[in-house]
Amino acid sequence: MCFFSKISKTAQELENRFNAKFDDAQDFKPSFYNGFQFPKTPVIANNDLEKIKLFQWGLIPGWAKDDSIKKYTLNAKIETLKEKPSFKNSINKRCLVISDGFFEWQWLDEKGTRKQKYLVSLPNKELFAFAGLWSEWTNKQTNEKLFTYTIITTEANELMSKIHNSKKRMPVILDIDNEKDWLTGNELKMQNDRLIAVEF
Repeated sequence: MCFFSKISKTAQELENRFNAKFDDAQDFKPSFYNGFQFPKTPVIANNDLEKIKLFQWGLIPGWAKDDSIKKYTLNAKIETLKEKPSFKNSINKRCLVISDGFFEWQWLDEKGTRKQKYLVSLPNKELFAFAGLWSEWTNKQTNEKLFTYTIITTEANELMSKIHNSKKRMPVILDIDNEKDWLTGNELKMQNDRLIAVEF
């Protein structure tokens, strides 16, 4: 799973890496993100490939009566995307969720009472993109529009199986040459085999 991530690069560095312009760069600061606080983080959505926008983590489907579902939609399993009501209407609303690292905890005993925290990244702390889905939701009480997203997860690879050794899941990280393909509806090609992890 992926509930904690980070970006240590500047808005300009994000623009250079993804060849896109920030819509609201003044509202962005490099940061650590706790998904359960539902932060707004940089995303490129497939309805505007040349813009980096700040979307809220925790997908709220258009049919939701309120936003309480967001605590259950921080991640979406790739195996069940088309079946889950929360995600099936967003299958064609793809996005890149920008990051340069995420955190995971290795269980050191059977019940997980002792854990070791790891920072997982690409070599040289390169920027990368998680595969994501996005949604537009309108708060019927205030008429406020919210743009939200979820990070897609898959079975853990060899490295992540040792670290996320309780549920053995990991976020889908796109190969740099495949990011546009993902946004325009093609199949996933991942670079999860390049991940490195350090104790944190």
